Parts: sequence; structure tokens; C-alpha cells
Amino acid sequence: MRLAFCIFKHFPFGGIQRDLLKMVRECIGRGHRVRIYAIHWLDENPPPQGVELCLAPVRAMANHRLYEKFAAWVPRDLERRPVDLVVGMNKMPGLDVYYAGDTCYQEKALTQRTFLQRLLPRHRSLLNAERAVFATDSTTEILTLADAQAPAFHRYYGTPLERFHSLPPGIERDRAAPSDKESVRRRTRARFGLSEAEHLLLFIGSGFVTKGLDRLLKGLQALPAAVLEKTWLYVLGQDKAARFERMAARLGVAGRVRFMGGRSDVPDFLFAADGFALPAYDETAGMAILEALIAGTPALVTENCGYAHYVRDLDAGLVTPLPYDQEVFNAQLMQLITGDDRRRWAQNGAALAEDATIHQMATAAVDLLERFAARNQSNVEQ
Repeated sequence: MRLAFCIFKHFPFGGIQRDLLKMVRECIGRGHRVRIYAIHWLDENPPPQGVELCLAPVRAMANHRLYEKFAAWVPRDLERRPVDLVVGMNKMPGLDVYYAGDTCYQEKALTQRTFLQRLLPRHRSLLNAERAVFATDSTTEILTLADAQAPAFHRYYGTPLERFHSLPPGIERDRAAPSDKESVRRRTRARFGLSEAEHLLLFIGSGFVTKGLDRLLKGLQALPAAVLEKTWLYVLGQDKAARFERMAARLGVAGRVRFMGGRSDVPDFLFAADGFALPAYDETAGMAILEALIAGTPALVTENCGYAHYVRDLDAGLVTPLPYDQEVFNAQLMQLITGDDRRRWAQNGAALAEDATIHQMATAAVDLLERFAARNQSNVEQ
């Protein structure tokens, strides 16, 4: 089978980018040929061996115009060098399959954007790209990560529900707490000068705005002084930090926040942490939520995170209800850091590592891709 994966931008540590590589490796392991189309490959590591990387020669001042040019260029190259299946990690026309790593843009535009923002060319471009995937006359199959996705897209586009295919999570097994977790915890905390009397709180994600870092900084400021002076917030993720560094300074908590950048040693931080927080405005799934749980780190997440139900169902932390209330979150953050339930939450979350289904995203996804490619081939032969 010959597959083409399309992604606007690949960079290390992004959730969609990591999922792309998981599927690509699974495809290569099954003997399929893979080509990746991208505008930017911002990673010092090349694609897996045997994968053809094709960087589109497109340029534009505005991102939405760049994406439009990419979406127009890829089909021209595919016409010259056809494949059996075209898989998109971003929304664009001409896809056989879309990996739904993002939430519904139409819903976001109507609930989180102003009227004037909806008049901009960027809005029209993103809406057209989404419509090309989800319209009733589209044939694109959709791989979803969370239960809420299909109803949202169906509500706005009338997408037939049979075109949605739910995937299990795809968490790396090294996120699970090892037998020597306590020694890893002590070693990591010592590396950063943290004593056992101090509280280490983690924020993980390469999207500081949408993942709600501003809410977390406000929550940090609201902690009682005696708790705050023993609490550290480590921010792990590849994003522009300057805006949030200034915010932390305005709130008077800059001395308790460390921006650590994108990291390859995330498991060590999870094993060393006392809590994980993700007060997201918008989060399709939230891979970091499950990574925290199986590491034995209690979590505090907003209800709109796709994987928030794991926290609630397992009793592995706290879920902030919607509509979001900063005061409610502040109280829950205090409970996450100092509450009597923390040991139980940690044990309940760590038990999730025994559930094999949380590691099976790539296997399930490629099973579906093989099925779709075989169907397409059958249709061509007929």
C-alpha cells in the first residue's frame, strides 16, 4: 500500500506530530510505502527510515494563504505520483482520510470569536477547509479521538455519522510509572534543586494559549502565600513564552514559574511531579492527561478536554466544570496540591497503565487505513 500523509508543520513534541509518526512507523512496520507532504519540517530528526519527505515549494505572507497554496499543490504532485490513500493531519480538500486532531472550527468561531473576527479572510479560509472535509457531499473518512467530536461536526455540517471512526488513545509505554519511580523522582527533583517539602506542578503542551496557561497562572497567584512559597510550576512545551512570562511577572508569581521548553525527558518530570494541570479553552483529547495519570500524577483538567472523563471515571484527580469559573479552578488547584485525596488519585491513575487499549491508537488507525485503501482499490477496479 502507498500512503501519503499531509501536515502543514512538523515540529518535535506536538501532539498531532507525535501521532503522525506513530502511524507512519506502524505503516512502515507493515511493509507499506509512505510519503509525507509538509510545508515545514522543523525537527532536527528526519522522518523514519524508508519514508519520503516532500516539502511543498509554497510561500505566502499569511498562514491561511500558505495552507491554501499547500492544499492546491499537493494534488498536482499526487497526480504525477499517485498513491492509494491520502491522509490529512490538518483540514484541507482532497483527503481520503482526516485525522481529527483538532476540534470543530465552526463551533469555536461561533462561541469564542467575535463578529469582526468572523469577517476576516482567515476565518473564511479555515471554514472552507473544514467544510471540504465534513460536508455531506464529501467522501472523506474521519478518525476521531474523543466522543464529543462526531456530534459537534454532525451538528454544524450534517456529516453522516458512519464516516466517523473512533480511535483509542496512543500513549507511549514509557510514561507508565516504573518500579523505581521513587528513585527517579528523587533524582529528577535533586537535579533541579527541589526538596521533598516543595510542591512541583506541571503544565505540558505546545499551545500555551488554547491549553489555558493564563488560567493556571491566575490559579497560582490565588494560592495562600504559605503554599505558594513552596510551590513550583514547570511549563513544558515548545511555544512562545514571552507573553506568559510577562503575565507571571504582573501577577507576582514569576519567581515560582520555570519555562522548560520542549523536552524529550517528559516522563522524568511526570514521575517527579505532585500534580498536573490543564485548564484548557480547547483540547480535542489531551494526551498529556493520560500520560500524567499512568505516571501516578494526579490531574486537574477542564471538562472540555476529550480525555477528561478518564480523570473523573478513575477518580484520579479533579475536573473543572463548564462554564469555566476561575474561582472554582483556584479552589481545585489548592486541593490538587495539598488535599488528602492525592495518594488515592495517584494510585487510581497509575492503574490505568494496565489497560492495553490506551496504547493502541496507531494499530487501530492503520487497520482502518488499510481497509479504506482496499475499498478504494476495489472501486477503481470496478
